[in-house]
Amino acid sequence: MSAQHTYRVIVRGTWEGLTEEARARLLSEVEQHGLTAMQFSEEGSLTYDAALKHFSFRYVVVSDAQDGEEMAAAIAEDRAETDLKGRGCGHGELRSTVTDMDTMKINYKGRRGSGNG
Repeated sequence: MSAQHTYRVIVRGTWEGLTEEARARLLSEVEQHGLTAMQFSEEGSLTYDAALKHFSFRYVVVSDAQDGEEMAAAIAEDRAETDLKGRGCGHGELRSTVTDMDTMKINYKGRRGSGNG
């Protein structure tokens, strides 16, 4: 059994071939999908603006470490495609950025005493 890693994946794309109905629905929900909606979750959060040009999803994907970032990207892109299809929204090519949270180095800015040392 392989170790599990947690990945944060951002899936980006462009809207394509939106029907008038899909466009109207997206515009009616645009306030729910702005900057404040940007959260990483297993279900994913969709963000876009009223220009309806670009969109992004943010996902948390947990998978075997041996499968690596490519598998995490594939899983997230599949989730995004399923979500978009369910909304009846067309899209162009999807691109992903993956961060392995288990190997990411965190630089803490240490506070040093203001002493005379």
